[in-house]
Amino acid sequence: MCLTKKKNVREQRRWIVTVWRARPTLHSTSRKRVFGVKPGYKIEAETVECSYRMTSPAVQQKLVELLERIPYEHLLLTDELVEIIRQRLKYPLNESLLITLADHISFAIQRSEQGIRFSNPLMTSIREFYPEEYHLGMECLATIRQRFHADLSDDEGGFIALHIVNAELNTTMSVVNDVTRFVDGCVQVVECFYNFHFDRDTLDFSRFTVHLRFFAQRVFQGKQEQENDTHDKVFRALIARNCSEHYKCACCIAEYVRNTWHKELSDEELVFLTIHLKRIWMGK
Repeated sequence: MCLTKKKNVREQRRWIVTVWRARPTLHSTSRKRVFGVKPGYKIEAETVECSYRMTSPAVQQKLVELLERIPYEHLLLTDELVEIIRQRLKYPLNESLLITLADHISFAIQRSEQGIRFSNPLMTSIREFYPEEYHLGMECLATIRQRFHADLSDDEGGFIALHIVNAELNTTMSVVNDVTRFVDGCVQVVECFYNFHFDRDTLDFSRFTVHLRFFAQRVFQGKQEQENDTHDKVFRALIARNCSEHYKCACCIAEYVRNTWHKELSDEELVFLTIHLKRIWMGK
C-alpha cells in the first residue's frame, strides 16, 4: 500500500492515507507506531486503530481537511453516532454524513464553551415532519452532552436531525431547509382545506409527510412523476371523479406550490397527493 502522512499534533496522532484497490482509505494510528514511516512504505494492519474509506476521492479529501480542524475525539463520537443512525433508518445515507455531522458537532461544542447558542426556527416542523430523525437527533444530543459535558440546547438536536435528513435526501442543507418549509406549507393548506388538525403521531400522517418530503425533493430537482400512457390518464380521471373532494385539496396544494415556490405540479403528482389525502382523511 502506498501512503502519504498527515499529522495532528494537538491529538498526538498520525493520519495515514493509503490507496488500496484504487480507493483512498484514511487510517488512524498512534504517533509512535508510525514514527519514521515515509511515503511509499507499507504499513501493517495491526498498527491501524480505525479506518475510514470513502468511495469519492473528493469526500475523502474533505475528511482529511476536517481532521486538521477538529479534535479526534469529536470524529470518533460522530462515527459512533452515524453507525447507530444507519442501523436505525431504512433509507440509505450519503457517506458525507460523517463529515458534515462531525463538523457541526465540533462547532457546536466550541460554541457552547464560548456561551454562544443558536436557535432553530424549524424546530416544530422538524419534530412533526421528521419524527424518526428528530428522535435520533435528540438521542445523539444526549450522548454528546454526556460524553463532553457540553451545555447544548435542545435546538442542536433539531440541527442534527436536519443533517440526517440531508443525508437521506442526498442534497444540500439549504434544500433541506426549503423542503421543510415546503412540507409545512402543504400541511397548513391541507388542514385549512379540511378545517381539521391532524394527529401528528398517527401512522397515516407520518406516511403523508414522508410522501411530501420526497415529493418536495422531486419538485425542487425537476424530477416529478409523469404520465406514461393513456392508461395513466384514465386512472387519473377515475381518481379525480371518485375522490373529488381530496382531488380539490391536491389542487389547492398545487396552487400553493405555484404561488409560493413558482413550480408546476404534474398530473401524476396530483394523483399521488389525492391518494395520500384520502388515506389520512379516512384514518383521522
